[in-house]
Amino acid sequence: MRFPDGTLRAMPDVAKDAEPAVAGTLDRVGMDEIDVPVRVVGADGAVVQVPARVAAFVNLTRPEARGIHMSRLYLHLDRVLGAEPLTPCVLRRLLREFLDSHAGLSDRAHLCIAFQHLLRRPALVSDHRGWKAYPVTIEATLAQGQFTLELGVEVLYSSTCPCSAALARQLIQERFAADFPRERPLEHAAVLAWLGSERGICATPHSQRSAAAVRVRLAPGFDLPIAELIDRVERALQTPVQTAVKREDEQAFARLNGENLMFCEDAARRIQHALDADPRIADFHIRATHHESLHPHDAVAVATKGVAGGYMA
Repeated sequence: MRFPDGTLRAMPDVAKDAEPAVAGTLDRVGMDEIDVPVRVVGADGAVVQVPARVAAFVNLTRPEARGIHMSRLYLHLDRVLGAEPLTPCVLRRLLREFLDSHAGLSDRAHLCIAFQHLLRRPALVSDHRGWKAYPVTIEATLAQGQFTLELGVEVLYSSTCPCSAALARQLIQERFAADFPRERPLEHAAVLAWLGSERGICATPHSQRSAAAVRVRLAPGFDLPIAELIDRVERALQTPVQTAVKREDEQAFARLNGENLMFCEDAARRIQHALDADPRIADFHIRATHHESLHPHDAVAVATKGVAGGYMA
């Protein structure tokens, strides 16, 4: 920094010049909850800019070093993320810059980016459409030259309990037997009217909003398949929550729920089967959570591919 007369003034650099009171290496040092715009490739191939929260870290391998240069991490983030679309190549280069700017201090860099990914979704039957936001996380690590990339998404869906459905059907059978005794001939019109009445649907199975949190480790050579991963999970579940809904769409949604009764175990297995068939996915972690309407607690099932030695578990 210069004085008004033009002479240079040296500024203290405590992180560089001072030693810690207690020496030791650190696994991660950096910043979290950084507000940064990121550029994401949408489902239609267009690049959109969205607000994100970012965490940036390096390790500290020199026990006697007081700290790292956090401003360098921030300036690298600011320069790269707002200018280039998110790709594995861009993220790897950014992590390499983290380490190059901390030569002699660090040999491992980590980056986590979280944002909402908006997708335009059609209604089930009507011609309407609406926007749906999906939480997305991207985690990238560069350690001793080894680059790993994980993509996480969350999908909301409806789950109807198979046990509750069976119990409801039993009550409807009993009500039918009471209203239409065996000795009385059945009349088609009377039965049809009964089925369409509140008396004919005397019990309903319980359903609840549910969430599938899916985290995948991507194989080398692939871009970030954000929309494709979301679509694959929703197709497996069959009952994703809807946006624009008219009566015909709500009726179609009711039919989908009836055709896709599932416990949390069923949901996790459906997603597991869908991800096993994707060559872009080297490993995965699935957590299906059903926010029970019957209980004050959640029902949860977890499935992993398990090739990463338990890392993703």
